[in-house]
Amino acid sequence: MSFQTEPPYTHGSIDRSAVVLVNLGTPDAPTSSAVRRYLKQFLSDPRVVEIPRLVWWFILNLIILPFRSGQSAKKYASIWTREGSPLKVHTQKQAKLLAGALAERGHDGVTVAMAMRYGSPSLPEVLAQLKSEGCERIAILPAYPQYSGTTTGSIYDAVFAHYATVRNVPELRFIKQYHEHDTYIDALRDSVLNHWDAHGRPDKLVMSFHGVPKRTLLLGDPYHCQCLKTARLLAEKLKLSKDQYVVTFQSRFGKAEWLQPYTAPTLVALAQQGVKRVDLLCPGFTSDCLETLEEIAMEAKHDFETAGGQHFHYIACLNETPKWIAGLAEIAEQHMIGWPTMKTAAQREADKQAGEQARTAALALGAAN
Repeated sequence: MSFQTEPPYTHGSIDRSAVVLVNLGTPDAPTSSAVRRYLKQFLSDPRVVEIPRLVWWFILNLIILPFRSGQSAKKYASIWTREGSPLKVHTQKQAKLLAGALAERGHDGVTVAMAMRYGSPSLPEVLAQLKSEGCERIAILPAYPQYSGTTTGSIYDAVFAHYATVRNVPELRFIKQYHEHDTYIDALRDSVLNHWDAHGRPDKLVMSFHGVPKRTLLLGDPYHCQCLKTARLLAEKLKLSKDQYVVTFQSRFGKAEWLQPYTAPTLVALAQQGVKRVDLLCPGFTSDCLETLEEIAMEAKHDFETAGGQHFHYIACLNETPKWIAGLAEIAEQHMIGWPTMKTAAQREADKQAGEQARTAALALGAAN
């Protein structure tokens, strides 16, 4: 195996720490060709589709990509903004605000970068950039509160695959999940209560999580249980009884059975049962995206109203709400314990002087830089 050439090293430089906020990904543009490239990378991940590779290659390349790319492009076009893809825009803003929040908490010189598991900026290119900037300690922070092998597990794969080609591997920490973290639940609660303060309360609150094949649950994936725990904790914070809310799963793909109940049929059933107003939020998404803005705010709304429902309210994702940015900072901070990120001015000056002395000594011994 060959390894990547390391960037030039400067003796006496001070090692830095970094947090990488990783989201799923998005096409570069709402066009058929861009969506095709994105879907091919996404759906080629064996973590996402657990079908024998040869069989799946034919299905993906001969059936799905030729027909689905154009359809999906139209959906992306319906939610695209002047700034670009909502998911990418929100994740970029979250990363920038997270850097500011960590600095306000006293963490000096922590780099916060944003990466996508599929699409750009890719994890490998972001990790390579952090190495060139001297980051020797890196915390990987997935944008997924609930762990699944199909999402967070895939991020791990990408990180490990990248560093399998790197000679000098930095210290790594992985944030696996935060589905029950107080700051996350509190941010969700405040989001719902703020919506209710402005618009009143619904007959039923629907919590819709992204679906995964039921087979993953039976094989030991903890995602389903973590979704239910998030919903229960949020309901408790909102003081809701069990008949006041329902948990569903959306974005089913293919013919296999996925986690149930499915979101769209549930909304139709509620309308047919005489429920006049539902409010729906997607706790598993921390940034608004195609699955929330198009599938839920447009398609699910249409399904509910067509079936006889009168009022459908979509409650936006956490996005850049101050409560959530503070929550992200606390989650990241807890996983940086022991790293030298909180130093006084005197300590920073001492580090600088020590670095200069180390550099002088190294040059005297023949070091090039």
